[in-house]
This record gives sequence, C-alpha cells and structure tokens, in this order.
Amino acid sequence: MTHPDQDNTLLNQIVNHISQEGSDGLAEAMRLLLNHAMEVERSKALGARPYERCDTRTGHANGFKPKTLQTRLGEMTVAVPQVRGEVEFYPSALERGRRSERALTLAIAQMYVQGVSTRKVTAILQQLAGTLEISSTQVSRAAAQLDAQLATWRQRPLDTVAYRYLILDARYEKVRRDGVVLDSAVLVATGIDENGQRAILGVSTALSEAEVHWRDFLSSLQERGLNGILLIVSDDHHGLRAALKARFAGVPWQRCQFHLQQNAMHYVPKIAMRSTLAAELRQVLHAPTRAQADALLKSLAAKHRPAAPELADWLEANVPESLTVLSLPPEHRPRMRTSNAAERLNQEIKRRTRVARVFPNTESLLRLVTAVLNEISDDWESSKTYLNMNPPSQQQAA
Repeated sequence: MTHPDQDNTLLNQIVNHISQEGSDGLAEAMRLLLNHAMEVERSKALGARPYERCDTRTGHANGFKPKTLQTRLGEMTVAVPQVRGEVEFYPSALERGRRSERALTLAIAQMYVQGVSTRKVTAILQQLAGTLEISSTQVSRAAAQLDAQLATWRQRPLDTVAYRYLILDARYEKVRRDGVVLDSAVLVATGIDENGQRAILGVSTALSEAEVHWRDFLSSLQERGLNGILLIVSDDHHGLRAALKARFAGVPWQRCQFHLQQNAMHYVPKIAMRSTLAAELRQVLHAPTRAQADALLKSLAAKHRPAAPELADWLEANVPESLTVLSLPPEHRPRMRTSNAAERLNQEIKRRTRVARVFPNTESLLRLVTAVLNEISDDWESSKTYLNMNPPSQQQAA
C-alpha cells in the first residue's frame, strides 16, 4: 500500500538519524518505523491508500492522535492513525498495551451504568473513555469482545513448555455484591521454565481464599498441562497447603523466607529482641548447606527456649519449611527463597486496581487483572532469561 519512493524517503531518514546520532538515534528510528507501520496497517484496514479512490475502500483516514509510549529505548511519542466510517481500527503494535486500559475503562463504565458511581468515578471515566455517554449495551458488547481475548490467554495450554519452578501468591480486592462490599481473593501462578524464562501461568478470582478455591485453581493448571514442577514457592496462605497436598503431592514446597521472618516477630516477647532474632534467623536461612542450617536452627531454638519457649517451639516447627531452597543450585537460591517476584506483580496489579477501588463484580476484577498480567507476561517472555538453568555449580558437579 506504499509507494517505493516513500519507502526510500523513510529509509534515508532512518539511515541519517543513525549515522549522525549513533545509538542515540535508535529511538527516533524506531519512532519513524512504528509510525510508518501504523499508517500502512491503516491503509490495509481501509482498503485504500490516503486520498485513493477505489471500490475496495471501507472507510476514511481521520488524522492522527499522539500517544506516549514507555519503551526499552526510552519514552517516545508516536502518531496513532485515526479512522472514520464503519471500519474499526487500532494498530496491532499498540494493542497489547491497550488491553489493561480497556479493562480498566470497562470496570469504571460498569460502575457508572449500574448507578454506583461518584463524581470522582465519572471524572475518571471521562478521562479514560473520553465521554460519559455510555450505555449498558455498549459496555456489554465491549466486555464480551475483550473477555474472549483474555479467556483464550487464561486457558492456553501449558504442556508445550516444561516449567520447573512454580510461584503462588494471593491478594485481595474489593468487590460489590448485592449492595455489599466484600473481599475477593486474586490467585496468581508464575512459572519458570527449563530455559529460565518467566511466564504468568494463570489467575483466578473468587470471594474466598479457602482450600476449595486454591484446589480448583491448581487443578485448572494441571488440566491445561502443567507438570514436572520441581519446587513450589509461596507464603503460608490459608487453604493453600491443603490444596497443594491434594494436587501436587510430593512436590517440595518452599515457604517464603521474607514472610516467615515477619511471622517470627509475633512470637518475640520483647521488642528489643527483634533485631537480634532477625540477624540470627538470617544466618540460619542463608546457611550454605541444609546440614549447617539445621544445626544453626537447633542452637537458636535452644538459646531462646528458657526466656521464650513459644518462640523456640515456633522456630522448630516452621523454619524448616523455608529451608527447602537449599536443595537447589546456589545460583537459584536468591530468587527462589521468597515469593518477592509475586509481590512485585501485586504492586503492578494494585497500580491499576486502585483507580477503580471497588469493582462492580468479580468478572470485572478478573478482566482487569488478567489484562495486566497478560501484558506483563508478554514482556517477560520476550526479555532476557530470569534464571540460568545450567549454572556453573552444576557444570562443575558434572
């Protein structure tokens, strides 16, 4: 849909930028290429080049709208082609980052349509959607289109890649049900495959974090083909441990060391003891071998038993659950000793959900969380390796 001389002009612009600016000119070169690609895609969607008269035309170009993108080359502002007429168009190059925006807009729109919006909510809706003239039919149609895309990602097969490590976590969001605001649990599963690449494997929402929710969630991962897991990392969530025994019996479990250390502070009888215990506990958790960790733990429990018997009992019963990671290669332990990777995901989810604050229903919550996680997972799978699955320590052992 482009003329050869137009392509030559674009190519000359890109070559000039790179030759004059070096690597600093890559961002501008990318901006030019992206703008050109979007214009070509618009022409294909319209069935005609700009100003071309032909029978295949389905709509008309309608200028451009600036959009600022955060990229690996820095911030850049591109010109997004607009259309008018019956045809719907949005550049596929920007579609991925648009899913969470659309999901958030729908959540706010549903609140507005259901009559539970406030002045602040309607202001947000106007900012996101550009209008307040939104009907329930429009919302339902847009939700159905987006839900179909997100469901496909959420239900994709997991047997095409061998995942070795599984990280599980949960957070809570507010959902309105029958006029009452309730807490809804959001369960998220992150996997690290045999090549050391991360991906988000699944997400589920329900008005409970009980065992049945966890068990159904884990079962859905297995039904999609998840198997061969060597280690599961999570906090000591209520209901999760029973679900793991039912669905992943025999798979080693690593209790998050960060949360374990926080839990330990509840058993310290004096605040002044906390810093000392934290340092002693770190020595146990960071021991180079399991035998050394067990010996340090035994000594630590014996030291505190006279003055704090409940703490000593708690240490002996709970700390071993956080030492499973010592069976892994030393290079893997820093990233697998906690569920901090999942906590960072929670921060990204919260950054979007705090705009809505209270969701009109669990479907709306699942839509937004899925869209956010889908985009993050896409970035992970196209970025550098998260873990070296053939570290030097294994090569030396071989």
